[in-house]
Amino acid sequence: MSSAAVESLLADFKSLKTDLFHKDFLLTWEHPLDEIKAILTLAEALKTLHRDGISYRAFESGLAISIFRDNSTRTRFSFAAAASALGFTLSELDEEKSQIAHGETVRETANMISFMAEVIGIRDDMYLGAGNAYMREVGEALTEGTQQGVLHRRPSIVNLQCDVDHPTQALADLAWLKKHFGGLDKLKGKKIAMTWAYSPSYGKPLSVPQGIIGLMTRFGMDVSLAHPEGYGLIPEVVDIARKNAAETGGKFEVVNSMEDAFKGAHIVYPKSWAPYQVMQRRTELLKVSDKDGLKALEKECLANNAKFKSWECDRAKMNLTHDKSALYMHCLPADITDVSCKEGEVSAEVFEQYRIPTYNEASYKPFVISALMFLTRLRDPAAKLEQVVRRAKSLSL
Repeated sequence: MSSAAVESLLADFKSLKTDLFHKDFLLTWEHPLDEIKAILTLAEALKTLHRDGISYRAFESGLAISIFRDNSTRTRFSFAAAASALGFTLSELDEEKSQIAHGETVRETANMISFMAEVIGIRDDMYLGAGNAYMREVGEALTEGTQQGVLHRRPSIVNLQCDVDHPTQALADLAWLKKHFGGLDKLKGKKIAMTWAYSPSYGKPLSVPQGIIGLMTRFGMDVSLAHPEGYGLIPEVVDIARKNAAETGGKFEVVNSMEDAFKGAHIVYPKSWAPYQVMQRRTELLKVSDKDGLKALEKECLANNAKFKSWECDRAKMNLTHDKSALYMHCLPADITDVSCKEGEVSAEVFEQYRIPTYNEASYKPFVISALMFLTRLRDPAAKLEQVVRRAKSLSL
């Protein structure tokens, strides 16, 4: 075991205050910086233990329930891995196989699946104004069920992506930046270009770029949000990013040029998303099951996207970055030109150069989710982590 590294992380973790016990984690900006730092420190400690083949099992029973209302690879398997590593049994709620189609309410479903649940991970990112609201509706039902004695204890909800934020992704990205640059303190003043990029599809959620601008601005970074005219994000989240930057001495700007955002950037994050106004229209059409309207909207949006095919992360744009060597990031899967599509977000050459770093970026997600489970289900997480470390040391003797 990397004893010195784990002991140092344990000491750092014990110095940070958290108040997440039996609470939900829905938006990163709802939580103080100490909690964000604690999540990252704990995630790094758990990652180190796992790398060294050391179990960090902390629970003897309990369900970790996942509800995925959209497709997922990385987040789905990261949640399952985190549950297994901590000692929980994973159970996925398949809504098509439940009684929801027969009129079972959110309030009823939330209680019926939670009799022995400890954590509920929810991904609901398809409809603007619905995903985060659904998570909070589930939370209210769980609170009522606990208060009325139906549930012995209230499970914690972890946001695995909604219409507003993708906190486990943004935290994993931040953990990777901390590792890559050598510490959170090294991020101050670093420029990150969060830019829209062309994709031959429409309707991609806003939550990844919103998660990035909402979190990275809290660490004094120079955040440049770039998108074509009309491809803006939720205005309230942009306001949060602006406020964060003002408070931390960082910078936040919105530009309409990918090249301007890339100039001098230390990190680039080219990612397609649907315009805020489009997602609003899409949600209204979905509410009334207007299939013809949805087809017309898709045709309109794909035609509009096609006007901006030059918004691709290629070698010429990478050469505009700091020392021509910015770190490329992506939540994956990326739309790779001539690989996964004819024209996409990133050239095949650039993506191949950074393919392994993007895998390393993704590798933090199961440990971030483990950390969130750990912090929301343990009254004294520092004492439990110390117990895990001591147990590991005794086994290595």
